[in-house]
Amino acid sequence: MLSPIEQFHENITRVQSLGGLHDAFGQLTTPAVDLTDLLRAQIVMIVSALDHYIHEITRVGMLEVYDGTRSQTDAFLRFQVTMGGAIKGISRSSENEWLDIEIRQKHGHQAFQHPDNIANAVRLFSSCELWRSVASELNLTDQDVKNRLRAIVNRRNQIVHEADLDPSISGYLNRWPISSADVTGTLDFIQDICEAIHTVVN
Repeated sequence: MLSPIEQFHENITRVQSLGGLHDAFGQLTTPAVDLTDLLRAQIVMIVSALDHYIHEITRVGMLEVYDGTRSQTDAFLRFQVTMGGAIKGISRSSENEWLDIEIRQKHGHQAFQHPDNIANAVRLFSSCELWRSVASELNLTDQDVKNRLRAIVNRRNQIVHEADLDPSISGYLNRWPISSADVTGTLDFIQDICEAIHTVVN
């Protein structure tokens, strides 16, 4: 089974493959053919890779806390489980499958994309000062890291929830501009964040 960071790398490879399609089609078609939706899809997939990575490191980290290979955190001790899960946990205290199910069910509908949500997830298994530590790894300030991440997530939300349309131009389907450079910058930054998180929580 792949580790969370290995899964992240696989997801990023898929993003890069889509970028390769964009470049290949660009060489085969005229500028009249709009290929920018491939770039928008990459932005969505990049944020999805981040979201999935945080879900996985949180799940795995919490199971490690339960198994005694990580220290307990206050957030872990406050994590709520169902009565059914509690009964299984009491009767099978040496097994962690019941907690795995509880985590998946509770976190399944949650998005771990915005900085505060990511930090709250990490607190369930690590006591590190997440964004301060990540910023130190990246030689940035924690506010710079969080602001840039928020901007990326907001850009993703424009694409997913607003069809990437510019609302200032009423009656026309004018989409916000996007370029390969935008995607590359986003991809590099999210990769840097996840690699830094992997370092500071392990």
